[in-house]
Amino acid sequence: MNALSLPTWMIHISSVLEWMAAMWFIWQFATVTQRPVWRWLAIGMFPALVSAMAACTWHFFDNDPGFAWLVTLQAAMTVVGNVTLCLAAWWIWRQSRTAAPDASE
Repeated sequence: MNALSLPTWMIHISSVLEWMAAMWFIWQFATVTQRPVWRWLAIGMFPALVSAMAACTWHFFDNDPGFAWLVTLQAAMTVVGNVTLCLAAWWIWRQSRTAAPDASE
């Protein structure tokens, strides 16, 4: 656990907790506003959470070369997370365009 300083650990852990809270708040927003399409954003955030947890796990084990596969997992989940967040945002945008009445009518 010595690979990172205590302040850096605090930032890593608080960032993961903040991301989890954001996912929960978005899910609650979808429920309260009765717009379930927003749940896709919370789901799309999950791969990025896995990425962050992989990075923290690797650092927890002092960047042990035996766990180098976690770096690959983290990179892959970052890419997947970026794609799923993009798709979720697109889906929300698309649903908002079809749900809103056409202003030209």
